[in-house]
Amino acid sequence: MGVDYYNILKVSRNANEEDLKKSYKRMAMKWHPDKNAVNTKEAEEKFKQISEAYDVLSDPRKRQIYDLYGEEGLNFGLHAPPSWKEKDFACGGGGRGFKFSQRDPEDIFAEFFGGLDGGKGKSSSGGGGGGGGRLRKAEAMEHMLPCTLEELYKGSRRKMMISRIVLDYSGKPSTVEEVLAINVKPGWKNGTKITFLEKGNHERGATPGDLIFVIDEKPHPIFKRDGNDLIMHQKISLLDALTGKNLSVKTIDGRELVVPISDIIKPGHEMVIQNEGMPISKEPGKNGNLRIKFDVRFPSRLTAEQKSDLRRILGRTTG
Repeated sequence: MGVDYYNILKVSRNANEEDLKKSYKRMAMKWHPDKNAVNTKEAEEKFKQISEAYDVLSDPRKRQIYDLYGEEGLNFGLHAPPSWKEKDFACGGGGRGFKFSQRDPEDIFAEFFGGLDGGKGKSSSGGGGGGGGRLRKAEAMEHMLPCTLEELYKGSRRKMMISRIVLDYSGKPSTVEEVLAINVKPGWKNGTKITFLEKGNHERGATPGDLIFVIDEKPHPIFKRDGNDLIMHQKISLLDALTGKNLSVKTIDGRELVVPISDIIKPGHEMVIQNEGMPISKEPGKNGNLRIKFDVRFPSRLTAEQKSDLRRILGRTTG
């Protein structure tokens, strides 16, 4: 018989009109090229086969000729059964024959999904399907994904429960829940978007929308992020600022750094420690810098003797 239209639509040979519609809706939504951006060529071929199968099997005349003569009977205009009236067929070859004219797959699709009128399967007039049945995309769903600075430094694997509306083959909506795994990459910044294609809500006459998670960086009690750099404020006494010391600093991942201070630290002084900032997501193995801003603590009071000593010592350096 050549092409098996019944097998293409996954229906039995005695399938009725409702069976054909249900199967076509389910398979056409699955294989429409707009829903298959990766395997577009394969989807286009499948979609064409599904449309052709439905076109033939849903038309009583085409289906009877196909059942009697197969695909060749449709393509080459074989004689119609005697019970059919001559006016139903185009004349050709000196006898009564049927001329098979294949419908545009997008036109068939538009009858089911394009410009649906209240969900009753009627297509609206004047191109209500949008571009001859071409599918629009449902609006994307956005969720904030709160992350600590530590998570964005080290990376983490998060699991999020999401709830969305889906449509079955008949267009009936229902709510489903699903757990999605999100791999937060080291160095991602506030506002970074993670997109799950077609994991959003379903709408009639549209491909499912996308689900988008947006990184929401939580404030940190010690570190502030500036691009790929980390900034921290460190208090230091006036004595240490003038005489120096070895400063112990804890990094964001819990390591202890010994930072030697040998120069005089002035108020507002900033020390830069290379490669101790945030990972640079687009340059694996590289980090920004840690910038330490010093707050010099001045004594609240000095005795007369202390003032005298300071004048004597500092006077020599400024003299």
